[in-house]
Amino acid sequence: MRVFQQIAKVTMIGAATVLLSASYAAAEQGGGRYWTPTTTNPTADYRHVSEKVERVHVSRKATTHKGERSPLNANARLPSNAKSHNLILQVNTNDPAAMNLALNNAVNVAQYYKDLGEKVKIEVVTFGPGLHMLRDDTSPVKARLEEMALSTPEVSFKACGNTQEKMHKAENKDIPIVRQAEVVKSGVVRVMELQEKGWSYVKP
Repeated sequence: MRVFQQIAKVTMIGAATVLLSASYAAAEQGGGRYWTPTTTNPTADYRHVSEKVERVHVSRKATTHKGERSPLNANARLPSNAKSHNLILQVNTNDPAAMNLALNNAVNVAQYYKDLGEKVKIEVVTFGPGLHMLRDDTSPVKARLEEMALSTPEVSFKACGNTQEKMHKAENKDIPIVRQAEVVKSGVVRVMELQEKGWSYVKP
């Protein structure tokens, strides 16, 4: 009876050994990994594994930051695709209808390009009898100039200094210019200089 018990015990031990060997071989063939403790101190083992995991996490984080680009920085390098347009409108007659036509054209052009999302600059240049458009004491469109200064900043106004000087001598008094306008030396020269820079020219 003892002989049979001994044989059974040996058989069970052998079977367990075979099963363990087979599992180990399968894990190794399947690319599996196993961890063999190198110390009998559990706390030291846990610390060792934690340090490894932390190093891997930091390495991956550094790699990710290096490969990624900030959307804000990327957009900052993009060139602006907005077109720019420049227009000269000339007024050289003391005619309220011509003055209003010039202002209508200026407003319409500014609104057109504003709707397209494109930049535009419009300069109304007056000289000769057209200077009355920008005279503070005689302008028939003075109220409209004040309104446009607030609603359409894309439009600016230039008054001819030569004409202002001639009117001063002829009328023997100062010739006041509306505050929305700037006096230039010569209205004609101003038109020429802007055209030489590529500005488009329109006479209402």
